[in-house]
Amino acid sequence: MGGKKKPTISQAEKALLRESQKQEGRKGRIKEMSRVEKKVSGVIPPNPKDENIIKEIRRMRFLTPYLLASRYNLRISVAKDFLEELHRQGVITQVSSSRYVKIYRPT
Repeated sequence: MGGKKKPTISQAEKALLRESQKQEGRKGRIKEMSRVEKKVSGVIPPNPKDENIIKEIRRMRFLTPYLLASRYNLRISVAKDFLEELHRQGVITQVSSSRYVKIYRPT
């Protein structure tokens, strides 16, 4: 049937200019990415018997693993374990759960 038509001179120049700008942008992003330091999430949770942490948790309206992980710089799995420990102690109660997330609230 037919092949692709040959671009006009102005179309070819514009495509070449776009390609060179993409290459420049990639080089700049690679340099920026190499400078950014990744921070490692903590593996050790805070002490669940610490009064300051319990007071802070009681002020929250609800608790999720993501919320705790972002606030205390923890991994999600560690935050889940921490919430389960607080639930066993009776500091928080489970409100809702799904296959992926459990939602708690302070008692």
